[in-house]
Amino acid sequence: MTESSTRTFTRIAIGLQTLTLFFQATTAGLLLATSYGETLHSVGARVMYGATMLYVLAAVLAWKPGGGSPRPVLYSTGFLVLASVQVVLGIAHLPAAHVPLGVLMFGLSVLDLGRSVAPMAPSAGRPTGAWTGISPRS
Repeated sequence: MTESSTRTFTRIAIGLQTLTLFFQATTAGLLLATSYGETLHSVGARVMYGATMLYVLAAVLAWKPGGGSPRPVLYSTGFLVLASVQVVLGIAHLPAAHVPLGVLMFGLSVLDLGRSVAPMAPSAGRPTGAWTGISPRS
């Protein structure tokens, strides 16, 4: 795989993870309001866990054979740990910890997705844009 294709694969994996976490938030609300909410949330949990594992795979492929930074491997592994804790909390029916952790995971995933798609400054190696306050050097 080329560096461009591994970067694209990683972005897709992060996007899928973020989308599944949003789906989980939606189905959590359905849990309270409908009879089929529990089924959707349960299926969504499995898909979210799979998306998180896909992110780990994409990050490793971008790092080792792709020659990229090992930082996404740390991020993706952290998400996998959080997803594992989230599954355990959900199975144990501990919403006081399960819900805030889900919100945290969604927020972190959105931040990670934003970091992965932000254009990189050639000399600084950091995202550019108005929200970062960093401008590229000439």
